[in-house]
Amino acid sequence: MASEILRCLGRAPLVYTQAVRRFLDWVMGIAEMLGGPGLFILAFLDSSVLSFPEVVDILMIGLVAKYPQRMLWYAALPTLGSIAGAYVIYALARRGGEAFLRRRLHERHVDRAFAVFRRYGVLAVVIPSLMPPPVPFKIFILAAGAARLSRLEFLIAISVGRGLRYFGEAILAAWYGDAAIKKIGELVHEHGADALWALVLLGAAGGVWFLWWRRRNRFDSNAGSSV
Repeated sequence: MASEILRCLGRAPLVYTQAVRRFLDWVMGIAEMLGGPGLFILAFLDSSVLSFPEVVDILMIGLVAKYPQRMLWYAALPTLGSIAGAYVIYALARRGGEAFLRRRLHERHVDRAFAVFRRYGVLAVVIPSLMPPPVPFKIFILAAGAARLSRLEFLIAISVGRGLRYFGEAILAAWYGDAAIKKIGELVHEHGADALWALVLLGAAGGVWFLWWRRRNRFDSNAGSSV
């Protein structure tokens, strides 16, 4: 699955005008001054209308390394911000449907995203939300919306993926301090394949649990209605 996701969308180089670059620098400067709320804002924008590749992760790791006693706060806010931002574009795609995607994205990318989504379901949201750039993320959020994935399923999937990512990074930052970014890089370089499979299995376990939980709730509701 991971290789299919990586092939789904080649990450194009980000080309910014000087005005946009100044705006992004300004937003990041404000976010750094705000601390936790700034992480929420950056994560919201990064998961919706703008792109800040790895900026949220690096800023959060730096804040946790400096204030480890606030680890839960600094991990929770980008998680919530990312969930909120992703929900915005999910809702837009859900309203616009498949035609909405095909008017705005390359048809080949849309076809591949739908193929992965049809094959893996909610895991096509969980796994990309776990992974750092250059793994594509937003196109699977848009595909989930256009495919009319239920709101509850979407919110659970994005919460699992982003929560594991940001809380995992925060724990490493609390353990390793300022060396956390370097340590994460070393782990990815030395154990990249193992880490990828571990994340896939973790996401799969979450997906299996969710499907079991949903089926059980349906069974309970059906049993209750038949009494």
